[in-house]
Amino acid sequence: MRRSLLAILVPVLLCGLSPAQQKAQPRRAPGRPARGPARPAPSSFNVPVEYYKLPNGLRVVLSPDHTAPTVTVAVYYHIGFRIEPRDRTGFAHLFEHMMFQGSENLGKMEFIKLVQQNGGVLNGSTRFDFTNYFEIVPANKLETVLWAEADRMHGLAVNEDNLKNQQGVVGNEVKVNVLNRPYGGFPWLDMPQYANSNWYNAHNFYGDLHDIEAATLGDVKKFFEEYYAPDNAALAIVGDFEPAQAKEFVKKYFGPIAASKRPPLPDLSEPRQEKEKKAAKVDPQAKRPAVAFAYHMPKRNSPEYYAMGLLDQILLQGDDSLLHLELVKRRGYTAEVEGGINLLGNMFNYDGPMLWMADCYHDQNVSSEQIMRAVDGIIDMVRTTPVDPGTYNRALVKLRSDLYGNMESLFGFGRADLLASFALFDDNPARINSLEAEFRKVTPELIQKTANEYLRPTNRTVLSIELKPPEKQEKPGGEKPSGGEQ
Repeated sequence: MRRSLLAILVPVLLCGLSPAQQKAQPRRAPGRPARGPARPAPSSFNVPVEYYKLPNGLRVVLSPDHTAPTVTVAVYYHIGFRIEPRDRTGFAHLFEHMMFQGSENLGKMEFIKLVQQNGGVLNGSTRFDFTNYFEIVPANKLETVLWAEADRMHGLAVNEDNLKNQQGVVGNEVKVNVLNRPYGGFPWLDMPQYANSNWYNAHNFYGDLHDIEAATLGDVKKFFEEYYAPDNAALAIVGDFEPAQAKEFVKKYFGPIAASKRPPLPDLSEPRQEKEKKAAKVDPQAKRPAVAFAYHMPKRNSPEYYAMGLLDQILLQGDDSLLHLELVKRRGYTAEVEGGINLLGNMFNYDGPMLWMADCYHDQNVSSEQIMRAVDGIIDMVRTTPVDPGTYNRALVKLRSDLYGNMESLFGFGRADLLASFALFDDNPARINSLEAEFRKVTPELIQKTANEYLRPTNRTVLSIELKPPEKQEKPGGEKPSGGEQ
């Protein structure tokens, strides 16, 4: 996914220059000769951000962009995989589906038809700390989409028929994507359960099928009333619209919706890991072994957090990353090593403890121990030696590319995602314009200090995927073969 974002980097950066910057010419004092081509001044990508709250608590972020006649509407609810109550595992995911099953003025699946018949696209997802829904539509359909989103926030059709139907859908999804699929849940679903200690960070995020199947209509209605309310949500509008008109629409449709009372957020803190953890999981459907390793991240928004963002670029992102060069190019242990910060999104759209994680698939003639010894060699290098200027600068360029590529991905949805996340978690969507500066504050010394503390062996969890042992078959006459089939 990171590479697909990098592919759209160049046009993003070009579009990021304001007209004034594009026309700017080098200046020199009168009477003094020019000294050759001037070095272009560093440019920054400034995202328009207007942020306010409705009296009912709804956070609203407006970010106009008139480069294309489309508009993106994103509604983020502060309820995700790991902050749902203990006896409600899978409910956030269940509601990801329920929200398309009809509302006060839209029948079953009519929300989807409404968007698609107006030339738009839409989707929704469940992440660690939020559930989101978004639509990308022609600009003149902004009011239609805001009305539809408000209609389901106000009056979702939570009834027995929809519940039973979606319980079955969610259950089948778990079976198809995890239980009956090779490497199902590896490593995004598996690793947090081994690496974390706090139940909220360490349970099966997809949800216990028992909890989902046992849910009553009363349980589900209560869950909706508590979490799918304006004071637990952020609305981001990005694209070709006029802010004054958008504000009128938002007030008209979302303003009358009442706020809710909900349980306090759970404590998500993790104790400091003091000993390396190792685990193995037998996957009867896997054809090749695999290994993943994860380290607990620094606290979000701390200086070390930004340093880990650069370490991720240095170690893991791109074909020039140190782990790719070592594991793929030099040793040929694997065809690809992947991973990053927050496999369910990016390093910005979560709120709480997080893992920096990597994984690879390998042949049986290579052991996970061999791979981890090679990983140790690279990790030890960044822990003991400051990164050189070339590596540091490349990391900054890659990080900047990744960041701005993310902002512009999917017709503005990437920007809406960051704005809604920062509104929901930080009450400050304008953070989007200070991210690059925060990364530029990171020094090679801070990178080494961060690597020393957060990439230490005692902060690591290693998870291996092992193949199912071959079954011994009896030969005719009761004799057993001496070897098994691989």
